[in-house]
Amino acid sequence: MKNIKKLVPDTSIIIENLVSKKITEKEFKVEEVIIHEAVLSELEHQANVGREIGYLGLEEIKKLQELSKKNKFKLSFSGRRPVVSEIRHASLGEVDALIRDLASELKATLITGDKVQSKVAEAKGMDVIYIQPTIQRKELTVDKYFDNTTMSVHIRENTIPYAKRGLPGSWKVVQLETDVISQESVQNIAKEIVEDAKLSSQGFIESERRGSTIIQLGNYRILITRPPFSDGWEITIVKPIKKTTLDDYNLNEKLLNRIKNQAEGILIAGSPGHGKSTFAAALANFYSSLGKTVKTVENPRDLQVDETVTQYSIGHGRPEEIRDTLLLSRPDYTMYDEMRNIEDFKLFADLRLAGIGLAGVVHATKAVDAIQRFIGKMELGVIPQVIDTVLFIQGGKVQNVLSLNMIVKVPTGMTEEDLARPIVEIKDFETGKLKYEVYSYGEETVVIPVEEMKTKDPMKELASRQIEKEFSNFVTEIKAEITGNRSVTIYVPEDEIARVIGKDGETIKKLEKKIGLNINVESLNHEEEKREISFETGESKKCVCFFVDPRFRGRTADIHADEVYLFSSIIGKNGDINVNKKSKLGNNLLKILNNKRPVKMFI
Repeated sequence: MKNIKKLVPDTSIIIENLVSKKITEKEFKVEEVIIHEAVLSELEHQANVGREIGYLGLEEIKKLQELSKKNKFKLSFSGRRPVVSEIRHASLGEVDALIRDLASELKATLITGDKVQSKVAEAKGMDVIYIQPTIQRKELTVDKYFDNTTMSVHIRENTIPYAKRGLPGSWKVVQLETDVISQESVQNIAKEIVEDAKLSSQGFIESERRGSTIIQLGNYRILITRPPFSDGWEITIVKPIKKTTLDDYNLNEKLLNRIKNQAEGILIAGSPGHGKSTFAAALANFYSSLGKTVKTVENPRDLQVDETVTQYSIGHGRPEEIRDTLLLSRPDYTMYDEMRNIEDFKLFADLRLAGIGLAGVVHATKAVDAIQRFIGKMELGVIPQVIDTVLFIQGGKVQNVLSLNMIVKVPTGMTEEDLARPIVEIKDFETGKLKYEVYSYGEETVVIPVEEMKTKDPMKELASRQIEKEFSNFVTEIKAEITGNRSVTIYVPEDEIARVIGKDGETIKKLEKKIGLNINVESLNHEEEKREISFETGESKKCVCFFVDPRFRGRTADIHADEVYLFSSIIGKNGDINVNKKSKLGNNLLKILNNKRPVKMFI
């Protein structure tokens, strides 16, 4: 046992909870523990900005208060409170210098877990104890919840913890306890996870914001949310069931050859939980095994890749920094995991046009929806240069593959040669069958299913869309159908028919004159099945935002999460829906989107 008269701990040793541990285990016998006010200020600052280490440090000081009464030593606070600039520049050594000066002035022993701090103290001839953080993973409370089939564990205060077990696309919910878990228990589990992430060589805190913390710990990807960001303490832990290789997907020789020799702009699409990221990791390892230089861009970093693959976090660097880093490091292939917002798609396109091979992971319910998410963000002719192959993953398997190419021709179903234009052809890769055509019609870029155009008049279909767009400012829902050379029937909600016709038919006459067709107005059958559409999400300073194709403006959209209806809203003139963050609905949407729960939109 080491006898110490006066002991001054710095912030690094306090947040590791090592002072109380050494005293409890009787390695130290102290007469007085002196906490510098700068330590309290730094911990308070960290707690105020929502960082777990602040809470951990304050808990340690509370524990020392209790130990001082039990072990008969004095706990005191000394030194001046640092100014704001000193706290802000704590990482530059400002706060460490204040603590060293106090220990030197009181002729006390400085205890630290910071190697640089200990070396500076030794250089000044001070009595210093350096304790290197123990790199040892301990058993976590949540470890007992995982078995070989557990995909994720969900823990929320005042509810029963549950897990999702099975395989991607085929899993079931299993309750893990018989009783609800208290807020205190969830906080203790969160504290345990953060401590282990700081100590483990395989753990790191990916991001720490006010109200949320993302941690990578071994194979666990962990999200901790707490008030004010969420309405209660919640922990979500995701773990890959197994590390796959391309051999596990039974890809045919034709597709393997394309992936190996030709495909350089790949989209890996699918619904949440169906194994997109698992396939992306297998693809990264495949390219690495061929001797290619492979990088990943992730937020958070959770792909299970080989040591030869470097993982970058876009959460820790601006898109410009990621772009410059990749261009300078010159990788052969880059995996872009979880592309969500406009900046992700623009960065993907920018890197692809610079000649870097890319595979991007995109949420989509159909393979073609992944391509549609690029429309409007770049010129039509650029799309085939950015994307050449789409792999749609469902139930952990590659369900279908699309390939893209550009050609100049007359759109399918049209006959006049003067209608020829640049068209992006989307084909089924296995059969070579043309599935969709993408081309400009007026000011719009349209994605047309070829099979439908073979049974319908394409000019009438496109004209109907233009008329629907014209009327979208007047009604919440509309369906247009060309019924003759000079006539069209529009279907609108029954309670809006009078508004469309107008007093003495004035409104409808103006519209007939504008579009040059006779208009018949009939009631829209609300029993018609709603259609799912693609969208993107984002955030402004005040709102949670949904972005859709502007051609849907004025239409009513239903938003669902986890297959449950949330709310309806009319799509704005710019193709947007905005929900105030401070509202109950906005707060709920933030939780849903941050937890990556499946969200769908129907019109």
